[in-house]
Amino acid sequence: MVQVNVTLTETIKVLLDEKKYGTLRDILVTMKPFDIAAVFEELQDEKTPILFRILPKELAAETFVEMDDETQEFLIHGFSDSELKEVVDELFVDDAVDLIEEMPANVVKRILRQADKDMRKQINELLKYPEDSAGSIMTTEFIVLRPDMTAEMAIKRIRRTGVDKETIYTCYVNDENNKLIGITTVKDLLLSEDDTPVKDMMEENVISVHTLDDQEQVAQMFSNYNFLALPVVDNEMRLVGIVTIDDAIDVIQEEATEDIEKMAAVLPSDKPYMRTGVFGIYRKRAPWLLILMLSATFTSTIISSFDGILAQIIILSSFIPMITGSGGNAGSQASVSVIRALSLGEIEFKNTLAVLWKEVRVAVLCGLTLAVANFFKLLFFDLRGYTGAGSPIQIAFVVSATLVGTIIMAKIVGSSLPILASKIGFDPAVMANPLISTVCDSLSLLIYFAVAKMLLPL
Repeated sequence: MVQVNVTLTETIKVLLDEKKYGTLRDILVTMKPFDIAAVFEELQDEKTPILFRILPKELAAETFVEMDDETQEFLIHGFSDSELKEVVDELFVDDAVDLIEEMPANVVKRILRQADKDMRKQINELLKYPEDSAGSIMTTEFIVLRPDMTAEMAIKRIRRTGVDKETIYTCYVNDENNKLIGITTVKDLLLSEDDTPVKDMMEENVISVHTLDDQEQVAQMFSNYNFLALPVVDNEMRLVGIVTIDDAIDVIQEEATEDIEKMAAVLPSDKPYMRTGVFGIYRKRAPWLLILMLSATFTSTIISSFDGILAQIIILSSFIPMITGSGGNAGSQASVSVIRALSLGEIEFKNTLAVLWKEVRVAVLCGLTLAVANFFKLLFFDLRGYTGAGSPIQIAFVVSATLVGTIIMAKIVGSSLPILASKIGFDPAVMANPLISTVCDSLSLLIYFAVAKMLLPL
């Protein structure tokens, strides 16, 4: 696939150089907007505006939406005002809002100048909603029907107004106060008799979201209910917009990417990796690395405070990496499972005790398994021929008992911290691998030295 893309890009470059615009157009119109956008992102030189002008108007707008921010900005700078107006006129309102949110101020001014009065009004309305809310990702371009319309009247309305709507399959039924009272589909309308009233075929039990609802929860509802579009209402249940499946997929992808980055202790970035500079990546990673480095001070402080024990039985220090590593791994397993369950709405704060009880039982089983395997490993390999303070059996028992306590502690920490973070309003993904490992390292050492102090002749 990569080879095909490279070959296609090179072919387009050659055709551009030879000014064979007819051939280029014939190639491009057979391609999907996403694939054409990928070609533009590969080229990104002074000839890309020429290539864009070759595209039919509608395909050009669809391709423009699929491009990354840098390519869009690059093209806008090469557009005349009339060309920019053509693109803006073809955009759906929610796509225009997304474009404006990512562009510098001078580019935004140019875009707004070329938008017609009605579109500017709709854009300004959508920009008022908080970032990451349902209102910020909805579109105001949808089909509205009245309950007293017949199926024939409704179909005529769709034919007359549907050309500029983002979706026409799902139609929304409003009363005289613009309150959402039902939904119907084009399928229902086509299969009904012409004189059947819309109110007799509409679904009255409508699932909707509020303008201020979190966009991640809204996107999750598409998965739960298999929606193609979801109505958005205000405080008075008036229909103000819809969220479509393509926007929901974008939200899911963005949120998943953000969670993965946070779980890896990286500040979220909205740019592709290959288009992010070295300094940009440095700024995303360095703060967390600095925080985690400073938090590791607790680990060194704990080791220093028990240096008397290590001085008497030096071999204990050789098992520290294994114990802290096991604790960090166990904590990470629990945190990832809980973070996923929180994001899918499978658990809430009220389920904390049930989650902890389950994780404790899992921890006991895992801890005992590791302890037994480790006990025999130490006796037959690591402590073979050991002649220092404490017998090999005592030391093996201390390390193995520590593993059981460490695994239990790590599972509790790994499962409880994300739930607590969610309760107080933080993203649970922050409480992932690096932070959990740091906390578990310190607690693992405290357990290790406490067990050693109790069971060894010190």
